[in-house]
Amino acid sequence: MTNQAKDCLFCRIAAGEITPQIVRETDRTIAFNDIEPQAPVHVLVIPREHHPSIGSLATADPELAGLLMAEAAAVAEELGLVDFRLVTNTGAQAGQSVFHVHLHVLGGRPMRWPPG
Repeated sequence: MTNQAKDCLFCRIAAGEITPQIVRETDRTIAFNDIEPQAPVHVLVIPREHHPSIGSLATADPELAGLLMAEAAAVAEELGLVDFRLVTNTGAQAGQSVFHVHLHVLGGRPMRWPPG
């Protein structure tokens, strides 16, 4: 797996070419506010390395997959979220629009399922 994929928005963020509102970062992950929030708190957590989906990440680097989950939990804790939703989409039909694995940390309001 390459460190970056050509024309990947999140790889450009990881490389520092685009600077979102960063919430938390480590040497292997970055968490930043979503530009189209779906809840009062909506943070994306990404690995710095390019992996297109959670499945490909889990296969290629299970340790990083676990670290990504731990970082999402740390973001929720830092933001004072006791109850939160953690979402990842895999594939266009599931709503994935950026094909660089990312976790959505959503909270700050009741998160009902199904939505609506």
